[in-house]
Amino acid sequence: MKKLHSFALYALVTPAITLGAGSLLAEKPTPSVTQDSQSTQRAEQSDSRTAADRQDTRDQSRMQHRGYMSSAPANGMQASDLIGTEVKTTGDEDVGPVNDLIINKNGQVVAIVVNVGGFLGMGEEAVAIGWDDVTRSGTSDKPELRIDLTRENLRSAPEFEKQK
Repeated sequence: MKKLHSFALYALVTPAITLGAGSLLAEKPTPSVTQDSQSTQRAEQSDSRTAADRQDTRDQSRMQHRGYMSSAPANGMQASDLIGTEVKTTGDEDVGPVNDLIINKNGQVVAIVVNVGGFLGMGEEAVAIGWDDVTRSGTSDKPELRIDLTRENLRSAPEFEKQK
Protein backbone atom coordinates (compact mmCIF):
# COMPACT_ATOMS: atom_id res chain seq x y z
CA MET A 1 0.00 0.00 0.00
CA LYS A 2 2.89 2.31 0.70
CA LYS A 3 4.15 1.73 -2.82
CA LEU A 4 0.76 2.61 -4.21
CA HIS A 5 0.67 5.88 -2.27
CA SER A 6 4.17 6.80 -3.47
CA PHE A 7 3.29 5.92 -7.03
CA ALA A 8 0.08 7.99 -6.86
CA LEU A 9 2.01 10.90 -5.36
CA TYR A 10 4.62 10.78 -8.14
CA ALA A 11 1.89 10.46 -10.75
CA LEU A 12 0.20 13.63 -9.51
CA VAL A 13 3.29 15.73 -8.74
CA THR A 14 5.27 15.00 -11.91
CA PRO A 15 2.77 16.55 -14.36
CA ALA A 16 2.35 19.59 -12.10
CA ILE A 17 6.11 20.18 -12.01
CA THR A 18 6.45 19.61 -15.76
CA LEU A 19 3.66 22.01 -16.66
CA GLY A 20 4.90 24.62 -14.20
CA ALA A 21 8.46 24.40 -15.47
CA GLY A 22 7.27 24.55 -19.08
CA SER A 23 5.44 27.82 -18.54
CA LEU A 24 8.46 29.29 -16.75
CA LEU A 25 10.78 28.27 -19.55
CA ALA A 26 8.42 29.71 -22.14
CA GLU A 27 8.58 33.14 -20.44
CA LYS A 28 12.37 33.12 -20.10
CA PRO A 29 14.15 33.49 -23.46
CA THR A 30 17.20 31.43 -24.18
CA PRO A 31 20.57 33.16 -23.78
CA SER A 32 21.38 33.16 -27.51
CA VAL A 33 18.02 34.73 -28.40
CA THR A 34 18.47 37.31 -25.66
CA GLN A 35 21.95 38.26 -26.86
CA ASP A 36 20.81 38.52 -30.48
CA SER A 37 17.81 40.67 -29.63
CA GLN A 38 19.88 42.87 -27.31
CA SER A 39 22.58 43.39 -29.94
CA THR A 40 19.89 44.21 -32.52
CA GLN A 41 18.31 46.71 -30.11
CA ARG A 42 21.71 48.27 -29.40
CA ALA A 43 22.45 48.56 -33.11
CA GLU A 44 19.07 50.19 -33.76
CA GLN A 45 19.56 52.58 -30.85
CA SER A 46 23.07 53.38 -32.07
CA ASP A 47 21.79 54.03 -35.60
CA SER A 48 18.98 56.22 -34.31
CA ARG A 49 21.38 58.10 -32.02
CA THR A 50 23.83 58.56 -34.86
CA ALA A 51 21.09 59.88 -37.14
CA ALA A 52 19.78 62.10 -34.36
CA ASP A 53 23.29 63.36 -33.59
CA ARG A 54 23.84 64.18 -37.27
CA GLN A 55 20.53 66.03 -37.39
CA ASP A 56 21.36 67.93 -34.19
CA THR A 57 24.74 68.91 -35.61
CA ARG A 58 23.13 70.22 -38.80
CA ASP A 59 20.49 72.10 -36.82
CA GLN A 60 23.13 73.63 -34.55
CA SER A 61 25.29 74.73 -37.47
CA ARG A 62 22.25 76.34 -39.12
CA MET A 63 21.24 77.99 -35.85
CA GLN A 64 24.73 79.36 -35.31
CA HIS A 65 24.37 81.50 -38.42
CA ARG A 66 20.61 82.06 -38.37
CA GLY A 67 19.65 85.56 -37.33
CA TYR A 68 23.23 86.85 -37.23
CA MET A 69 24.81 89.34 -39.60
CA SER A 70 28.39 90.50 -39.82
CA SER A 71 27.39 93.85 -41.37
CA ALA A 72 24.40 95.75 -42.72
CA PRO A 73 23.19 94.78 -46.21
CA ALA A 74 24.55 96.77 -49.16
CA ASN A 75 21.52 99.09 -49.45
CA GLY A 76 20.54 98.86 -45.80
CA MET A 77 20.75 101.40 -43.01
CA GLN A 78 21.01 101.09 -39.29
CA ALA A 79 18.42 102.67 -37.00
CA SER A 80 21.19 104.47 -35.12
CA ASP A 81 22.18 106.17 -38.40
CA LEU A 82 18.60 107.39 -38.96
CA ILE A 83 17.64 108.49 -35.45
CA GLY A 84 18.95 112.01 -34.95
CA THR A 85 19.36 112.67 -38.67
CA GLU A 86 18.02 116.06 -39.70
CA VAL A 87 15.00 116.00 -41.99
CA LYS A 88 14.64 118.75 -44.58
CA THR A 89 11.93 119.67 -47.03
CA THR A 90 12.65 119.73 -50.75
CA GLY A 91 12.82 123.54 -50.36
CA ASP A 92 15.75 123.10 -47.88
CA GLU A 93 13.69 124.05 -44.83
CA ASP A 94 14.81 122.32 -41.64
CA VAL A 95 12.06 120.17 -40.15
CA GLY A 96 13.94 118.63 -37.25
CA PRO A 97 15.71 115.43 -36.29
CA VAL A 98 14.24 111.94 -36.52
CA ASN A 99 13.13 111.02 -32.99
CA ASP A 100 11.82 107.53 -33.59
CA LEU A 101 11.12 104.87 -36.20
CA ILE A 102 7.83 103.03 -36.63
CA ILE A 103 8.39 99.41 -37.59
CA ASN A 104 5.67 97.00 -38.71
CA LYS A 105 5.29 93.38 -37.61
CA ASN A 106 7.51 92.24 -40.52
CA GLY A 107 10.40 94.39 -39.28
CA GLN A 108 10.12 97.00 -42.05
CA VAL A 109 10.36 100.74 -41.32
CA VAL A 110 6.99 102.26 -42.23
CA ALA A 111 7.43 105.80 -40.87
CA ILE A 112 9.77 108.22 -39.14
CA VAL A 113 8.68 110.41 -36.23
CA VAL A 114 9.76 114.06 -36.05
CA ASN A 115 8.71 116.86 -33.71
CA VAL A 116 7.24 119.92 -35.42
CA GLY A 117 5.97 123.30 -34.29
CA GLY A 118 6.60 124.85 -30.94
CA PHE A 119 9.46 127.01 -29.79
CA LEU A 120 12.57 125.81 -27.96
CA GLY A 121 11.01 122.42 -27.36
CA MET A 122 7.77 123.86 -25.96
CA GLY A 123 4.52 123.04 -27.73
CA GLU A 124 6.07 120.59 -30.16
CA GLU A 125 4.02 117.67 -31.38
CA ALA A 126 5.22 114.41 -32.83
CA VAL A 127 4.27 113.71 -36.44
CA ALA A 128 4.76 110.40 -38.22
CA ILE A 129 5.86 110.72 -41.83
CA GLY A 130 5.41 107.65 -44.03
CA TRP A 131 8.68 106.01 -45.09
CA ASP A 132 7.51 106.07 -48.72
CA ASP A 133 7.38 109.90 -48.51
CA VAL A 134 11.01 110.11 -47.34
CA THR A 135 13.81 110.41 -49.88
CA ARG A 136 17.19 109.16 -48.70
CA SER A 137 20.40 110.59 -50.04
CA GLY A 138 23.90 111.34 -48.84
CA THR A 139 26.48 108.83 -47.70
CA SER A 140 26.22 106.07 -45.15
CA ASP A 141 28.29 108.22 -42.76
CA LYS A 142 26.14 111.30 -43.31
CA PRO A 143 22.66 110.35 -44.51
CA GLU A 144 20.27 113.05 -45.66
CA LEU A 145 16.51 112.70 -45.41
CA ARG A 146 14.16 114.88 -47.44
CA ILE A 147 10.39 115.07 -47.58
CA ASP A 148 8.15 116.62 -50.23
CA LEU A 149 6.07 118.54 -47.68
CA THR A 150 6.19 122.05 -46.28
CA ARG A 151 6.49 122.95 -42.62
CA GLU A 152 2.90 124.21 -42.75
CA ASN A 153 1.72 120.82 -44.02
CA LEU A 154 3.52 119.17 -41.10
CA ARG A 155 2.02 121.57 -38.53
CA SER A 156 -1.47 120.67 -39.73
CA ALA A 157 -0.71 116.92 -39.74
CA PRO A 158 -2.33 114.77 -37.02
CA GLU A 159 -0.26 114.24 -33.90
CA PHE A 160 1.37 110.84 -33.53
CA GLU A 161 0.52 109.17 -30.24
CA LYS A 162 3.03 106.65 -29.02
CA GLN A 163 1.59 103.27 -27.99
CA LYS A 164 2.16 102.23 -24.42
